[in-house]
Amino acid sequence: MTSTAPATPAGIPARAAAQRRILTVLVASQILSGAGLAAGVTVGALLAQDMLGATDLAGLPSALFTAGSALAAVTVGRVSQARGRRPGLAAGYLAGAIGSAGVIAAAVADSPVLLFIALFVYGAGTATNLQARYAGADLAAPAHRARAVSTVLVATTLGGVVGPNLAAPTGDLAGTLGIPALAGPFLLSGTAYASAALVLAVCLRPDPLLLARGLHLQQQAAAAARTAGDSAPGPAPSRGPGLVPGALTMVLTQLVMVAIMTMTPVHLHDHGHGTAASGLVIALHVGAMYLPSPLTGRLVDRRGPTALAAASGVTLLAAGVTAATVPGDSVALLALALVLLGLGWNLGLVSGTAMITDAVPLATRARTQGMVDVSIAIAGATGGLTSGIVVSTAGYPVLALTGGVLALAVLPAVAATAGRRSAT
Repeated sequence: MTSTAPATPAGIPARAAAQRRILTVLVASQILSGAGLAAGVTVGALLAQDMLGATDLAGLPSALFTAGSALAAVTVGRVSQARGRRPGLAAGYLAGAIGSAGVIAAAVADSPVLLFIALFVYGAGTATNLQARYAGADLAAPAHRARAVSTVLVATTLGGVVGPNLAAPTGDLAGTLGIPALAGPFLLSGTAYASAALVLAVCLRPDPLLLARGLHLQQQAAAAARTAGDSAPGPAPSRGPGLVPGALTMVLTQLVMVAIMTMTPVHLHDHGHGTAASGLVIALHVGAMYLPSPLTGRLVDRRGPTALAAASGVTLLAAGVTAATVPGDSVALLALALVLLGLGWNLGLVSGTAMITDAVPLATRARTQGMVDVSIAIAGATGGLTSGIVVSTAGYPVLALTGGVLALAVLPAVAATAGRRSAT
């Protein structure tokens, strides 16, 4: 009864009913993990700046937990490929919870080395949060894959918006416990990630990837029965033309988003704003990252992923120009820039995920998706690491404008893909 391996046709639940249950469980886990992700992002750069006493390394926390997410993406992808989504995702969130506890310990001990190690481990939560979107698409019909992905993504909104706004209250709670205030949000992160791991470990049954493989085998068997006598194996499934442009779209959007997002709290702090203002701006940004997902998914299914990928590049350019030109003391206008930044990231992630899922066969899907997310994580680490250096040497407006222009590189890639598809 509890086995996730689809051994026989009779043991495979109805696809639609299984998909509804799986999406419900994924939504619950994403609400929790969204709080864990956003709470840490809000104060990570400020905590490093406080402990190190320097702005040029304030982007290092983002780089570290994004680099940690690269390793986690490989691990979660490989575990999911071998054992299914449930153990892979649960293990990733558990690692994120352990990293959160390490950050708190580092803050108490005032140990930058321990902080950097803990942030690296904490990055597993970020990778797992993104990998969960693939689980939503495993059982979805091809015409509804983007909507399934968007359902999982939008669930992150509630936790992602609530998490940053709890930065001040959790800081107060930390103070009563003898913990530095800036480490307070990691109390929330650790609890949220551990809860998400528990929900998935207990409730994600049947496993979506294992069930999708079982249904695929059934379809192959039925097709073989209809063409009895032809026992020669068909050609191995090949990767479609959407793999490279899909990966490039997500890599560029992640690089630009992380770079600008990481230094915005520092930029606000340098203009006299406190943690509450940073939390509000990041909350609006995270909301824009995930809340438009249902509409984005519907548009991808109807208009195609290449059109939405192109729109992501244009939106990120608008975000960069806005962030570069608004006064640093205007919280409202900086919030607008970060909302555009989140929206551009959302358009790129949903469209890129749809391209990847359509292009990669089930036999290698989880492993390939994990490797793509490694590239995304490396891009985010690069953006986070260089953002502090750029701001220290040239200023926040230069960082924002450079990021916006860089995002336009997605346009030639998606245009070439669209041209190849129209030619065929």
